[in-house]
Amino acid sequence: MKLSKRLSQIEALIGHDYTHIWDTCCDHGFLGTHLIEQQRAAHVHLVDIVPELISPLDDKLKALFSNAHNSKWQTHCIDVSELPLQQYEGKHLVIIAGIGGDLMIQCLKKLLSNHPTADIDFILCPIRQLYSLRQQLIAFDMRLKQEVLVKENNKYYEILFVSSQKGSHPKEPPLSSITPVGREIWQAENEEQTKIVEEYREITLQHYKRMLRGANNPALNEIIQAYQALAPVTDSRN
Repeated sequence: MKLSKRLSQIEALIGHDYTHIWDTCCDHGFLGTHLIEQQRAAHVHLVDIVPELISPLDDKLKALFSNAHNSKWQTHCIDVSELPLQQYEGKHLVIIAGIGGDLMIQCLKKLLSNHPTADIDFILCPIRQLYSLRQQLIAFDMRLKQEVLVKENNKYYEILFVSSQKGSHPKEPPLSSITPVGREIWQAENEEQTKIVEEYREITLQHYKRMLRGANNPALNEIIQAYQALAPVTDSRN
């Protein structure tokens, strides 16, 4: 099964150190199915609130993995904010993608409130409201593991890999603080990525400038200044 560029980048961030991976808002389950095939975790959970999506997906997975004894998976027809993490011991990775940043904030608030001591990492890929989401992640005092910018079908996606845990493994470098506009996403490894980064910065700036027209909003001015203050795109190979 070939994943889209965006889902492939999300998949590339995932290590093998999770007991449970939760592919939420899973839609047709492409990413979750791939993770089951790759045995990326002891248990893979596919979650969507729409019964008409989950029911056929459950049937599909039963057919695909009926003879795979090492594949442990489960589907859940529930809201993302209601994940029953407390029922499952171990380290969790929760993937939330394809929804707006404001809705993602609501989900995160509920999850963190319901599971204040759980060991949870998140991969977040919202479709808008990135600045608001980053500000809330900072308020949650979460830590950054990695951030990536992807262009797919003429749309730009920030993918944030963050942790609810402030420490890191002794053999790993310390986790970074999250910034309002990002750091790693403004670096590039080749000419193609340099172009993508520059395009995204300009599109983002123009978006907030349009919002500012006819409005006296100090918050929008602050956002625009933050993006304007970014250093020129740098090549991370240097």
